[in-house]
Amino acid sequence: MVTTEDQLSEIVDECQDVMAHAWMVRTFVKHSEEVEDFPELMGVVRAVFDTSRALETRLQDPAGYIKMLGKKIGRMRRATEQFRGDAPLASTHTNFVQAVRSIDLCVTRLEELLVAGRDIQSA
Repeated sequence: MVTTEDQLSEIVDECQDVMAHAWMVRTFVKHSEEVEDFPELMGVVRAVFDTSRALETRLQDPAGYIKMLGKKIGRMRRATEQFRGDAPLASTHTNFVQAVRSIDLCVTRLEELLVAGRDIQSA
């Protein structure tokens, strides 16, 4: 029989996979030359860093992880929306286009996983 804890642990594992992708976007943006001329791009860098570090503190507590994700997802969403607007101004290079798509996908999937985690907790 699969327990609530097991189900939440699976959600946490998938969230960590998604955050690995977000971390790669963060790394790309942070080390891009364009960030020197467009410091507003650093918003997504900071949001991913903050979210990642906060979630890492809850890896052994799946319920706490879901709660922390709920606290952090709004900032990630806002930073992603800002990045979606700023990235094309900084560069139209394929790398930036793909970074926007990637971080959008990460936030969308994290939001879906958050809903799934909350549903499991309320069942």
